[in-house]
Amino acid sequence: MHMASTSQTLLEPRWPVVLAVLISAVLLGMLPGRIRMFPPEVTWILGLMAALPIVGVALYGARKPHWLRMERAGILLLFMIAAPAMVVNLINVVTVMIRRPSDIDGIQLLSSSIGIWITNVIISALLYWQIDRGGPESRLDHAGTGADWLFPQETAPKEDVSADWCPTFIDYLYLAYSTATAFSTTDAMPLTARAKLLMMLESAFSLMTVVVVGSRAINILGS
Repeated sequence: MHMASTSQTLLEPRWPVVLAVLISAVLLGMLPGRIRMFPPEVTWILGLMAALPIVGVALYGARKPHWLRMERAGILLLFMIAAPAMVVNLINVVTVMIRRPSDIDGIQLLSSSIGIWITNVIISALLYWQIDRGGPESRLDHAGTGADWLFPQETAPKEDVSADWCPTFIDYLYLAYSTATAFSTTDAMPLTARAKLLMMLESAFSLMTVVVVGSRAINILGS
């Protein structure tokens, strides 16, 4: 896969990505003990390990491209660990809610559903950001693979959008947020099968979290 060359000087700002990784790790670690898959210390260590190469890219990426490869591997690994962990967490929430409803109150259910939902949005955004067109620096260099998503700026009149515009992490965060909120595509159009499947999985997970867990928590709190 094409990566930015050593002469590449354009780097997308990394502070929103680092913040997103750390927030997802904190949220997963703060879930109630009977729900979460890993001890909080494990989750926080994984978050720091994923954030470290992103900081390395921010500091040295233009001069040392191996940080870009480490960043990509770290984010993909984080997704591969966090996604199953979220599924297990959601299953644990539903199991406790059905079989032992007295073990968890409405506040715990509501906070758990919010934490799982936000984590779903963040790790989806991280994955979208990393896989689309070969990654952030490949997009900036216009040297990536085919697009997975078509953004409205790319179809707008040329005089309304900068000629060198390309999507950044904030665009993918909004894409993931919209997908989890509307349960469908909004402004960015998926172009490939993998993009559609990933958005479908994110929407399904969000729907189950909101409808099954969130609605039950609100029902308990309102009774």
